[in-house]
Amino acid sequence: MPGLSSDTRPLALTMGDPAGISAEITVAAWRALRTAKDLSWFISIDDPRRLKALGVPVIEIEDAREASLADFQKAIPVLAELLPSTPTAAKPVAEHAQSVLNSIDRAVALALTGEVSAVVTNPINKKALYDGVDFPFGGHTEYLAHIGGASRSVMMLVGVGLRVVPTTIHVPLSRVMEELTPTLLQETLEITHAALRRDFGVADPRIAVSGLNPHAGEKGSIGREEIEMITPVLDRMRSQGMHLLGPSPADTLFHEAARERYDAAVCMFHDQALLPVKTLAFDAGVNATLGLPFIRTSPDHGVAYDIAGRGVARADSLLAAIRLAGEMAARRAAFDAARSPQTR
Repeated sequence: MPGLSSDTRPLALTMGDPAGISAEITVAAWRALRTAKDLSWFISIDDPRRLKALGVPVIEIEDAREASLADFQKAIPVLAELLPSTPTAAKPVAEHAQSVLNSIDRAVALALTGEVSAVVTNPINKKALYDGVDFPFGGHTEYLAHIGGASRSVMMLVGVGLRVVPTTIHVPLSRVMEELTPTLLQETLEITHAALRRDFGVADPRIAVSGLNPHAGEKGSIGREEIEMITPVLDRMRSQGMHLLGPSPADTLFHEAARERYDAAVCMFHDQALLPVKTLAFDAGVNATLGLPFIRTSPDHGVAYDIAGRGVARADSLLAAIRLAGEMAARRAAFDAARSPQTR
């Protein structure tokens, strides 16, 4: 983070699905970070017994403020969230759901009170939550927006110098046009623009916007959504000072030369946005949730039951999520400090 002072507070790392690879990548991330020169470090909200079982030292703490970087370099600081039974790799059980949810709740509470600088979430299994607790949410992102009091949040995928945002997320293609409204597109662009300035340090963000149809509709011959919905939104927002490019054909938006022309790309649906990141940074992509009153990142992969417990899980994406969260926290602190009346 050239030119920035790292936030000295820890990040909060959640438990994730106990039957997946979360404990393995938590331990691997700690081993990589404890001797790293950067200051991205975390407290784990987890069952200390399952971390100890992987052969690492653990320091149990009662309060996030007890943790220190010096302690982190010796052991994983853990706020204990005990599981009711010992987890088995690749075999999720409903009785663990409440502990998983508690870990998320506690991490968010610490972020909202400022005791941690950001939240990094390990992957969860939504079905396991549905089976075990009352969880009427589409997933992690929707739940975090709910407990954080955000009326709208945006998913950004980050990897290898690429930032992409899907406007509609987990909906069937047949329903994309029901969800894709001018209001939704405008809110997505506004939240993305604000986050690029506050959390990524981009003073004048350039945002590329994809079309919906092949070849961005080809002047209406392959669909009129670009003409009738997307372009009017972009023109209105350009008149307000935003630097927006497009709508552009999605198939020409992500080659190397094109990526140099923008700071983030906003796409119309899930696969338009995720395919390039998954292709270019499959093992190191990060999911960042924008629009929340706290910073949240997560590895861009799932619980990985197919390799859980085998000792082959890679922590690249979790490490990238931890480092990005630390960078975003520092950028946000600097941005807010520069605009505080006390600094003028």
